[in-house]
Amino acid sequence: MFQFLFFLLSFSIFLFSCSPSGREGVEEEQFAKYWYQGKAEINVFDLQQSRYGQVRPGKAVMIFVTEDFSKAKQVKLDNPKDRPSDAQKVLKLNMTREFVTGVYPYHTMLSVFTPVYEEVWSPKLTASVTEWCGQSFTQLNFKSGKYNAKQFSYFENEGDAETKLDAPAEEEIFNLIRLNPDLVPMGNLRLVPSLIFQRFAHIPLKAESATVSKRDIGSNQSEIEVAYSEIGRKLIVRYQMFFPYEIIAFQEVWTKADGKQEITTATRTNMQMLDYWNQNEKVFEPLRKDLGL
Repeated sequence: MFQFLFFLLSFSIFLFSCSPSGREGVEEEQFAKYWYQGKAEINVFDLQQSRYGQVRPGKAVMIFVTEDFSKAKQVKLDNPKDRPSDAQKVLKLNMTREFVTGVYPYHTMLSVFTPVYEEVWSPKLTASVTEWCGQSFTQLNFKSGKYNAKQFSYFENEGDAETKLDAPAEEEIFNLIRLNPDLVPMGNLRLVPSLIFQRFAHIPLKAESATVSKRDIGSNQSEIEVAYSEIGRKLIVRYQMFFPYEIIAFQEVWTKADGKQEITTATRTNMQMLDYWNQNEKVFEPLRKDLGL
């Protein structure tokens, strides 16, 4: 009898830890049916990446998946049922870009972990840029009301640095759109600009003034625009207005001090729900062709 009561208590704690607790825009039944089916959503984009004053063709991939995240360690939980009080359900975005500049390739990766139910900033973001000259890495961890940011770079003037940031991250917007576009804050606010852009532009990592707006563009599509007047950056994300709010394109515009612009665009060409982690044998390689990779 005692074991049965203990099981009921433990199970109740587990359910409570995974229950909605803040984000009113997330409809649990609808969300769970789509996102808790044991698969990731793989989105492939044709990329036109502006770099060094020229547009380079490439591929971008957005991988959205839910997982259990440790509140204490800010890493993926291996056994969430063993530590239900530490488990936090997050929507994870892994985004890659691949393109070539002349003879050498560029590879970037962004990871954003955003709570599904709690109305708090994403507890963790990471970004890396690798190319033949070297590599750089940035990590943001949300602790005590601010981000603790660590940067590592092969550039002397950037070097290894650590700072505090008191603003949410721009790249969290991708995940907020997928949860519910109404969760994206509108108006004038302070944001940490894209971690990938910050490395490309070699600007200081700090919060900047931004204006966020939304507009309907027809055909059940809307766009969210993030504009920074001081650094000349603009991000436009186009998405479907209905659940699951799929992202179908994005554009980045960088207006430099001399007035010249670098414009990057990405347009989605393929999307599949796939448990890719279970399909790592050679026999599954043709699936890349199906995705357009």
